[in-house]
Amino acid sequence: MRSQYLPERSAPRDQQYLFAYHIRVVNEGEETAQLVSREWIINDADGHVERVKGPGVVGEQPVLSPGDAFEYTSFCPLKTSVGSMYGSYQMVTAAGEAFDAVIAPFTLATPHALN
Repeated sequence: MRSQYLPERSAPRDQQYLFAYHIRVVNEGEETAQLVSREWIINDADGHVERVKGPGVVGEQPVLSPGDAFEYTSFCPLKTSVGSMYGSYQMVTAAGEAFDAVIAPFTLATPHALN
């Protein structure tokens, strides 16, 4: 996972900061699984928390065989120059067993915002 500030698509004077984040999902299990939905918890520096839920990621619900990977880039707008995200992907195995793949917290920050 990596994130990047997009200054050309941001307007700090209007408290609009846009970040891109790149995720790589790898099936490290022994069964085929499909990513069916996601949930993100997004925090900004002012303490505002936003919960985002929805089907799949970037319009897709990839099916991953053992060892397969799926990569995508998406975006997150914030009203502050620093924030963080974490969440989970809701997965279903070929046998119909549901489980959550946890996404550890990661930082969204403009350059030099954090020392």
